[in-house]
Amino acid sequence: MMTLRKKIILASVVFFFLVLLISSFFGKKGFFEIYRARKKYQGLVEEVERLEKEKSRLENEIRELEKNPKAVEEAARRKLWMMKPGEKVIVRPKTTEKKN
Repeated sequence: MMTLRKKIILASVVFFFLVLLISSFFGKKGFFEIYRARKKYQGLVEEVERLEKEKSRLENEIRELEKNPKAVEEAARRKLWMMKPGEKVIVRPKTTEKKN
């Protein structure tokens, strides 16, 4: 038979390991918090990659607009709806799909 002192010590050790186990999963630096942080980090890395591609595309567009007058004309026509005198612009309406 175990004495009362041994039971208290055993209960204390079990309680300590139980608290350690719970905090390793749910604590501030626990498994689930680390998992969430890694997932958020991966999302931020993807966002940075997307923004870097967008930045590169815009830098290329700026270089093209600085060097090529035809590119400026094309951009003005496309974005600002500018046209030369005597030109006609045909505007097609956007097609919308009916949802049933």
